[in-house]
Amino acid sequence: MLEKVTGFIVSSVDYRETSLILKIFTKEHGLISVMGKGVKSLKSPLRALTLPYTYGYFYLYYKEDKISILKDVDIIDPLFKIHEDLTLLSYVNYFADFVSQVYKESHSPYLFGLLQAVILKTNEGFDPAVLSSILEVKCLPMLGVGLSLDACINCGSQKEIVTIDADQGGLLCKKCYRNEKRYHPETIKLLRLFQYVDIAKITKLNIKEEIKKEIELFLSTYYSRYTGIYFQSKEFLKKIKPL
Repeated sequence: MLEKVTGFIVSSVDYRETSLILKIFTKEHGLISVMGKGVKSLKSPLRALTLPYTYGYFYLYYKEDKISILKDVDIIDPLFKIHEDLTLLSYVNYFADFVSQVYKESHSPYLFGLLQAVILKTNEGFDPAVLSSILEVKCLPMLGVGLSLDACINCGSQKEIVTIDADQGGLLCKKCYRNEKRYHPETIKLLRLFQYVDIAKITKLNIKEEIKKEIELFLSTYYSRYTGIYFQSKEFLKKIKPL
């Protein structure tokens, strides 16, 4: 039976001479594999509609836990700004890689909405580096390693917070501080805010460069220590814009 799903093409691999096996992150079924028969052919009407990061309605013969068959595609948004900018495209590549790997660990139904929001906001011109950090903070609980950002992780005090520590995974107050790296108060404030902000409703993102770098450094350290997930796409981002 033909089914209409909403999604993003996050990757593809060649299959024989003219076909592709597409990985599509869908609102309805999460991350699925879809066979695009003949879509690489010059005569195929789907050739231009099955490129990486196509955002659209996909009409397919869906098969649970098997490879579905693509029938047609309707574009929702061509994402022109992203596709015309290598840096933005690299960030979207990271978003897709990141969310796909988190999905494999958690199968969270909220991930499609997060992926959709960060891609659309990037296309609107919002800072993809900040959007990346928000996405990373929001996905930590899905991986079972959420940050403790409401009180000191050691004693529970909400007073005299002096820093956040990647080793301990949360805030430290003055009494519990033992010469750990000190992060700027604005960094701590924003990390906490990132847990609760609705990405789709963001209207302004003005964050100082040094604060952005601190946030990125903290999250990079925390992910490497506690998740065991390696993102090759982020290594490419570092070459474009080193942390």
